[in-house]
Parts: sequence; structure tokens; C-alpha cells
Amino acid sequence: MRVAEVGFPLTHLGVRWRGNGAWVRVRTAGGWTASRILHGCGGGPDGSAEPGGSALLVVPGAVGYEVAVADDGAVQVTKLNTVDGPTMTAAGAVANGMPLPDGTSCDFPYLSRAAWGADESLRFRGGTEYWPPEFYPVQTLTVHHTAGANDDPDPAATVRAIYYYQAVTQDWGDIGYHLLVDEAGRVYEGRWSGPDGVPVFDGTANGRPLGVTAAHVGGFNTGNLSVCLLGDFTSRLPTTAAWTSTVRVLAGLARVCGLDPLGTTDYVNPVNSATKTVRTISGHRDWAATQCPGNTFYPHLPTVREQVASLLAVVPRKPPGSTPRPPVPRR
Repeated sequence: MRVAEVGFPLTHLGVRWRGNGAWVRVRTAGGWTASRILHGCGGGPDGSAEPGGSALLVVPGAVGYEVAVADDGAVQVTKLNTVDGPTMTAAGAVANGMPLPDGTSCDFPYLSRAAWGADESLRFRGGTEYWPPEFYPVQTLTVHHTAGANDDPDPAATVRAIYYYQAVTQDWGDIGYHLLVDEAGRVYEGRWSGPDGVPVFDGTANGRPLGVTAAHVGGFNTGNLSVCLLGDFTSRLPTTAAWTSTVRVLAGLARVCGLDPLGTTDYVNPVNSATKTVRTISGHRDWAATQCPGNTFYPHLPTVREQVASLLAVVPRKPPGSTPRPPVPRR
């Protein structure tokens, strides 16, 4: 067990552990919270493997914490304040849409890395880019959730925390997701793909854009694009705004990559030759032993696929953003 006081109010707490499970509770001005079991959206670069687990918690105002690990396993704690602390970077403007490599855009509020306040120095070690981007043809799309807090008071701060935690604490050199979606339906640029202003992509092959390799499904990252919803959908669904933006971003990615949202993909990793047959739009748990993207949300992925397909079918005849709001998701 590890107990500690913190010299500054936290916004986020990262926990990495080795063992069969971990629990945490935090202390705020109102006292100790109830203990909660930790689970997260585990990922990592291809070729990496780490026993145990990892989770990033949203803990606004916490000034102390207690972490317990089963079987007296080891634990590493990362204390962050990405609102008014040392891991805060000034943010820029929110755009009305996300640009795609064919010159079109997806219709939702979009935050580039500059807009959510990414500290680009975190991608470098000794002046050298720690994890230079590599680009490959896109074969499939994977949906995640962060397993963090719902009703997040500052989702941009959470994106900054995820970035720091994955780039620095987990030593990946960058955030592991391509795109992230908050409860208000805002979409955030994730993994760095170059300075051209178009997220995710750079270059083409056979007339189709190449996607940057990220770190969201260990062993199956190359050619696999990720869309990660901020929040925990173990026992509730995403908000309507988050659901709608997720459908729109998946539709945009599927269209420019020439993917069938209702299809199945015989995925082959061109780097390590790992193979897996999955739905072309899949959930993280279709690739690995995880609860991601949540026990309540995951059974609704067939509806997501159908709505993506419907949106693609009407794109030539209707302007962007004309798709009716889906009736399923709710608070």
C-alpha cells in the first residue's frame, strides 16, 4: 500500500502497477473518497509489453491519495495538474471542423494539438524526436474509451494529462490515440502526424492516405486508426453529442481510407506480421483482453457501424452535419 500527501492540488493521478489488481482512493477538502478498483484502456507501441495495468484518473482538487496493489505488487504514481500547474500549456482556438486529406472536413468542433495546449517539447529527448512518425495504409478503425471520469469539468486538461502520462510516464514519446472525443462532442487531435494541419495522415499510397502509427492496441497498431471517447462507459452510454461526433469522425476516416464500415478486415501488421480478423470498425476488446470501450457501450457498436454507413450513403446528397441525432445514446 502507498499513501502520500501532495504539495499542490491535483487534476489527474496516473497509476501503473504490477500485480493482479489495484485500488485507489483520494483525499480532497471534503475528506477521503470511497476506494475504487482501477481499470484502464491499456495500449502501447507495437513490440512493447508490460505486466500489470495502468490507469489515469480525473481527481480535481485531490491533495492526497492511497493506492493498494494485490499481492504486494509494485506501483508507480504520477501526480499531475494540467489546469494551473506545471503541466499546463496555453491553448489556442477551437475550429468548426476537422480537415481531411482530400480537402473536405468533418462537421464538429475540432481542437488541434495547439488548441488543446500540447507541449510539443514532450515529444523530444535531447533535441531529438523520441518517436518519429511512420505512415502506412489504413486497414481498420478501433473505438476506445479512456475509462476515466464522466462529467469531466475540463476535458482539454484531461487530454493534456493523457498526453503527458503516455508520452513521459509510459515513455512512448507521444499520446497513444489518433483522435479523442469529449462529452460535448469536441474532437481532439492526438498522435502527431506533421505540421500540415491535417491530423492522422501524411502521404498517399494507391490514391489513399497513409495513417500515422500510434500506440492504442499493442502489437496491432500499424494501419489501425483509433478514436477514443473520454469517459467511462462501463455502466452508461456516451452523451448524444459524443456519440454523434464519433459517428461523424468514423465516417470521415472510413470514406477517405476506402473502408466499408459494415465489413470485416483480415488485418495484417506490416511491421511484425501479426494477424487478426476483426470488424472493420471494432472495439478495443476485439483485439485484446480489456473491458474497453465499456460494457454498456460496446454492445452498441453495431448501431454505430450502421449509422456510419448511413451517413456515408447520404454524404453525396446532403450537406455535412445533416445526419439526424441518433436516438440511442443518453446521459
